[in-house]
Amino acid sequence: MGTILASIQTIYAVMAVMPILPFVAVYFGYAAYKKDRKKGFRLAMDVTTFPLIGCVAVLFNEVFSTRFGFYGILLVLLIGGGLLGNLQYRSKGEVNAKRIARAVWRLSFFVMSAMYLLLMVIGIGQAFWKVI
Repeated sequence: MGTILASIQTIYAVMAVMPILPFVAVYFGYAAYKKDRKKGFRLAMDVTTFPLIGCVAVLFNEVFSTRFGFYGILLVLLIGGGLLGNLQYRSKGEVNAKRIARAVWRLSFFVMSAMYLLLMVIGIGQAFWKVI
């Protein structure tokens, strides 16, 4: 059991350090297997969001010297889901939780990608500034 857990942690660590790798692997793998690039892109977004959340949380913690990164991301995802649920209830009169979860998850891909790039640049700048 210990080796399985260590293997899963290693795989997640590699995916979190280079979040573009799982995206490219899933996208091209699915596109080659099913010949559907649009569905492959959506699946790649869904798979890549998970390591992006972990990576952005760690980058946030490092850049701002805090331990709030993961909890802050979780809070934003929950608030986003609540806002989308409220919007859906007001416009359609009912709430489709599956649609809301999918929308929040896919929107978080774009937000986490932007945050990843921003925090990576800030982190590299901070490390460069310490060396000088």
